[in-house]
Amino acid sequence: MPYISTRDSRTPPESLAFDEVLLAGLAPDGGLYIPSSWPTLTAADLKALQGKSYAEIAVRVTTPFIDGVIPAAEWERMVTDAYAGFDHPDVAPLHELEPGLFLLELFHGPTLAFKDYALQLVGRLFDHVLAKKRTRVTIVGATSGDTGSAAIAATAGCELVDIFMLYPKGRISEVQRRQMTTVTAANAHAIAVEGTFDDCQDLVKAMFADVPFRQGLNISAVNSINWARIMAQIVYYVVAAVRLGAPDRAVSFAVPTGNFGNVFAAHAARRMGVPIAQLVIGTNRNDILSRFFNDHAMTIGTVEPSLSPSMDIQVSSNFERLYYELKNGDAAGVTAAMTEFRRTGTLPATEAEWREATKLFSAARIDDEATLAEIAAIYRADGTVLDPHSAIAVAAAKLKRHDKTVPMIALATAHPAKFGDAVEKAIGQKPTLPPSLAALMQLPERKPELPHDLGAVQNYIRAHARAHTVGAAL
Repeated sequence: MPYISTRDSRTPPESLAFDEVLLAGLAPDGGLYIPSSWPTLTAADLKALQGKSYAEIAVRVTTPFIDGVIPAAEWERMVTDAYAGFDHPDVAPLHELEPGLFLLELFHGPTLAFKDYALQLVGRLFDHVLAKKRTRVTIVGATSGDTGSAAIAATAGCELVDIFMLYPKGRISEVQRRQMTTVTAANAHAIAVEGTFDDCQDLVKAMFADVPFRQGLNISAVNSINWARIMAQIVYYVVAAVRLGAPDRAVSFAVPTGNFGNVFAAHAARRMGVPIAQLVIGTNRNDILSRFFNDHAMTIGTVEPSLSPSMDIQVSSNFERLYYELKNGDAAGVTAAMTEFRRTGTLPATEAEWREATKLFSAARIDDEATLAEIAAIYRADGTVLDPHSAIAVAAAKLKRHDKTVPMIALATAHPAKFGDAVEKAIGQKPTLPPSLAALMQLPERKPELPHDLGAVQNYIRAHARAHTVGAAL
């Protein structure tokens, strides 16, 4: 399957194979890679997945995307290995909160957040492809909390990878920070940057745009701008739908959303043929997405700290993948619109584009007060403890659910112990720390701090990266 950039307006556009897209991350023109067409899961395909394990379904869903880059037997082994260490036999279990409203628990991986479900697989992909190409990469990314810890957990100690994750100083939880800063592997670097997540993300994009820097250090990405992340996240939507009766029964999903990658993976599952009746976006007070879908106004605001810091974002990078569809593949139009968006702070989406978007998604804004209320309500109802992000998904599901005959699945994206202070505000007590998190609180940290300055960040990465030239000899 060839991949193309959302901003490549040439006829035909340049196409890349999966392994090239994996290592590139962001396209040189600033666009995001997307498959040139969507593979199909027929009703018969979905029926055949019923009763299969998470890993077995993952192999079936992802194989069309890797396009023969990895031999089938090797890919099956890699996928099975990626999920073998998760702490629940179902990997992504479903829990019914109330009749027809389910919680999809995506916190059973090594860092107790949904990012593990993609990054444990992506880490293995990097190992395989880099060894085959006999080269190294320097992974550079921005994190609002969970991506950084999951990416570092997936790549720490890899001989062919150096990883640098930028996070906004003082704007992620202590547990999220410690999951990065207590890692002792020499190739893993977590850097606190003055500013917001959007500031960190802008620095990463600037480094990708700096061609000599990008080529000199063989820069790559593992956050959701990398197509491999989206590919792996499609799996749990298929798994949940099949477990609740697909293809004979449609389902809906509510997704707590910041950077739009997770909910775009749900959209991708729908494009492939999964019967998804409704996709609900839950935002916090940083509500650029809910303002767009409800009011036709995608205007960048000030990033405000909240109880759900992983969603404290005002520029949702993955929205560009959807916008490419809304523009019917007009890459030149996407480039012009995104340029204006960054220049003026407002996306110039047309009325027709907005109306098409609202057919695909609905959205709700859940502020801190409502988040705490939802955590408390669910705890009173059946003793389930939600983290703030998961509570936003549940609250949005309740607000926007159109048809109560269709099962609604809210995504639980992190273990509540990662956000103990917020949970304590809601229910009067902190959740019990799993042993892995309790141990973190006693470990020393490495936490370099840098200003929001491109030169300072690049100098730090140059000084600590091993891959000083493309194809550095092994």
